[in-house]
Parts: sequence; C-alpha cells; structure tokens
Amino acid sequence: MPGEVYEPAPLEPGTLRIIPIGGLGEIGRNMTMFEIDGKILIVDCGVLFPEEHQPGVDLILPDFSPIRDRLDDIVAVVLTHGHEDHIGAVPYLLKLRADIPLIGSGLTLALIEAKLKEHRIKPFVLTVKEGDMEAMGPFDLEFVAVNHSIPDALAVVIHSAAGTVMATGDFKMDQLPLDGRLTDLREFARLGKSGVDLFLVDSTNADVPGFTTPERAIGPVLDQVISKATGKVIVASFSSHVHRVQQVLDAAHANGRRVALLGRSMVRNMTIAADLGYLKVPENVLVDYKKAGNVPENQIVYMSTGSQGEPMAVLSRMVNRDHAVEVGEGDTVILASSLIPGNENAVYRIIDGLTKLGANVVHKGNAKVHVSGHAAAGELLYVYNILKPRNVLPVHGEWRHLWANAALAQQTGIPEANTFLGEDGTVFDMKAGEVKVVGQLDLGFVYVDGSTVGEITDADLKDRRILSEEGFISVIVVVDAATGKVITGPEIHARGFAEDETVFDSVKPKIVSALAEASQQGVRDQRALQQVVRRVVGRWVNVSFRRRPMIVPLVIEA
Repeated sequence: MPGEVYEPAPLEPGTLRIIPIGGLGEIGRNMTMFEIDGKILIVDCGVLFPEEHQPGVDLILPDFSPIRDRLDDIVAVVLTHGHEDHIGAVPYLLKLRADIPLIGSGLTLALIEAKLKEHRIKPFVLTVKEGDMEAMGPFDLEFVAVNHSIPDALAVVIHSAAGTVMATGDFKMDQLPLDGRLTDLREFARLGKSGVDLFLVDSTNADVPGFTTPERAIGPVLDQVISKATGKVIVASFSSHVHRVQQVLDAAHANGRRVALLGRSMVRNMTIAADLGYLKVPENVLVDYKKAGNVPENQIVYMSTGSQGEPMAVLSRMVNRDHAVEVGEGDTVILASSLIPGNENAVYRIIDGLTKLGANVVHKGNAKVHVSGHAAAGELLYVYNILKPRNVLPVHGEWRHLWANAALAQQTGIPEANTFLGEDGTVFDMKAGEVKVVGQLDLGFVYVDGSTVGEITDADLKDRRILSEEGFISVIVVVDAATGKVITGPEIHARGFAEDETVFDSVKPKIVSALAEASQQGVRDQRALQQVVRRVVGRWVNVSFRRRPMIVPLVIEA
C-alpha cells in the first residue's frame, strides 16, 4: 500500500533493490529500476499521455531522480516491446547519457532507433530474441517470447545473486496469433520449475473476466464493414499496431480498395515493420497519401492515428475540418482501438463530431473491431498456476487493476504477505528470494511542453486550468510612493470573462478604499499592496459571479 515518504536504508551487498519509477497506478510511464552491488538495470522507459486536466502538456515522463546522479552505474535498458508507454521516454534518458546500451528485439530497437534519429542520438543497441541469454554486469538476462498487440514482444528474466525476477512486459495468451508467435508457456513452466522469486506482471485487464478474444476474430469484422461501405473508409488505430494495420491491408485488398497511411508516426512505423518483414503488404495496395485524392472514394481506405481523441492527431483534425481528407455523408470511420483510461470523454467527442458530419462510426462499443493486447483474468490465473512464483508485484495498471491482479495471485495460493502492492517510488528489497518494502520515494510527474522538459509544475497546470475555465482579470493601479494615495486607476481588463467590462465599475471604489486603508496602516510594500488588490477583487467576483478567475494585480509607485 502507498504510504508516507521515507528513504530506504543503504543497500546491502547481495541484495536486489527494485524501484518502480513509473507504471503503477497509471497506464503509461512504464519503467522499473533494478540495483545490486552498485549496478543498475532498467526495464522499459515509457511515456504517459496527458489528460484534459493537464492543458498544453505534450508528454509525461518518469521521474528520473533516483538515477539522475547514478547514470554511470546503469549497465543497460531492456525494452520489452515497441509501444510508446514502454519506449517513449528513452530519448530523454539518453540525453542524460547517450551511451547507455539498449537491449530489445529487432522491431523494438528499429522503432526506438527511428525515434532517436529525430533527436539526433545514435544509440548503442543489442538485438536479442526469445531464448537468448545475456550477461550485463551482475545481471544474467534471458528472454521469453510473449504475445501482444505488437510483434516481437519479450518478457525478461533477471537472474542475480539475490534470486530470480521475471517481468512480463505487456502480454496476452492469444492461441491463434496472426504472426504464429505464441506466449511461450513451455518456457514459463520451465522457469516455474526452476523457481521464480518475484513476478512483475501486467495488470491492465486483471479486472476483466475470462480470456481475451483472439486477434483473428477482428479480420472478418473489418472485412464486412469495409465491404458494405459506400464512400471512403477511415480506420484509426495506434501507430504501432502492426497486426491491426495488417488486417486493414488484407480487408482493403479483398474489397478492391487501396490504402493510404496518414500521420508521420504511422508512416514511419509501418515502413519499418514492412522493411523487417513484420508487415506483409499486398501488391499494389499502398498508395502515397498525396496521390490518394486521385483514387475514387469508394476505392480508398485511409489508415490514420487519433483513436484516442488526441487534439492534434489526424482524426481530431478531420472533425475540426482542419485536414485535407474531409469526412461526410456515406463515409465510414472505424475506431480500431481500446479506450485508454482517462481518454473516454475525448474519444466520445470524436465519435459525436464524426456522426454530426454524417459518417457511420464503427467502434468497439458497437462492433468487434478491436481486441485488447493484455491478458484477462483467466489468462493471468493460468500463468500464476504454471509459474508458481514465490512473490508477486502487479505492475502496469491503475489501482483497480493492481488490486484485481493481487487478488488473482492470492486465489492461486500465493500468500497475501507475498503479494505486494506499491506505487511509483515504492522501494522493494529482495535477498535469498525474500521480498520486503523498505522505503517510499517522492516521485512526481515530469512534463514535456514543447521543447521544455521538467520546467512545468503542477502549479503551472493549475494556473492554466483556471485560465481556461475561469478567465483572467488584470488590475493596474498607480499610487503615490510617499502617501500611498491612488493617482491613476484602477484600470481593469478581463479575458475569458463573459460580463461586460462596465461591471467592474462597482469594484473600483472598493479597491481605492482598501488601498487607502492599507496606506493609513503604514503599508508601503508593493507586493503587499498587490495582495490587497487581489483579495478585494477576488472576494467581489466570487460573491457577484460565483467565479474564481486568475487575478493579476499590478501596483506601480510614482
């Protein structure tokens, strides 16, 4: 359970320290630090996407403070797969130390290398596949195939003097995967027989009963929807969902349509996937977006980003009529993705906007056009029974997911005392296979705002929310430096405040009176006088209009 912040004791030799830096209590920012005998291994380094209450923020990074002063001790970063919530923060970590080795599968490393190229960083990479073993300082690593919504995902097993840890990354147990690559349950069983002391396991669908629907169930639905469409078809998905793009390409090909990829990340990722053989492109199906306008509307499918309602993504721009591809009567839009918690309102606004434009919107709520990439409760029970881990730490999920996952572990016989719930910054120590909580670090959000990283604070975001919701009032007053008497003003201006500015006429005498009273009491400090103005205006506007705008007073001495 989360608790008060307290520093852990110094790490003893032969003890493995595990600190989830991100990914607990949230869907995103996945990053876990492992330390033993002065060396650090990191598993994943992802981003979290902002919600509505974080205006102006582009990305949210893990808080690197536990490793910022120990960059030279990092032996490697293991990347379990190529989704943004697991690799998106790597460029920001490598800006602190560019030569940290990155370990991952072929597709995962290709995706991160393309991203790093945009940041002008050439990384040191080590490509691995399932069955491989690598020694990195005091850590002996082995890699296990897992099935996910992106090809080439890997679980990682970390052997050290303190015991064995297995981290699944994101996974499910699709028994009919599109690429034929199963989660390797035989290897899970072998590891279970050898003994896994701590199991870090994906919790995203722990509260969903049963088993996740196979990806193969989506293909026929997409084919049916596209076959019935009379106008253009637009399919929105994650830019790294290779399997879904493959199904769209196949369905378009079967129905005599061509496909244009929209969005820089979509084009980049699918080009990489095709070059590496993970995406099989039917002949003469892909068409460059710039030439797609020459294709009849009943013969084109646009594959775009924006399935989460992101304001600047392709689909949102279409709704706002700010994109060259216009949506209208007879068009079909397919949202081929699940809802990330926190994005619901944005996605429903997109659906409403598209419907208002006349489009037929097909989404997970009314058709089987997406299945999750994460193991449901039945699959997790199955894995617990095969692996029989000594201790369990649910990761990758909001609190309800972590709780549900812990309950599943206990149902399979893992003692409650060996089932750990933590939050970002909880410090766990393991020695001889025994795990205990030894500290709680104070880790926060690191906001990326344009080219600014970490400078935006929660107080800044509060100010932005006030500006967007309540408006802005500025008050300028010139006072005599010697007497404190008002010489000019108050001059009041407002923005985002619906009332006519003449309403401020009633508060101006109150400001003058309050400043005179402060002057009689000997108040001359400019900052103190500004506070007087802020209190008067704030009290007045709250009583008169039930509003709490941002108030910026400026008192000038003359």
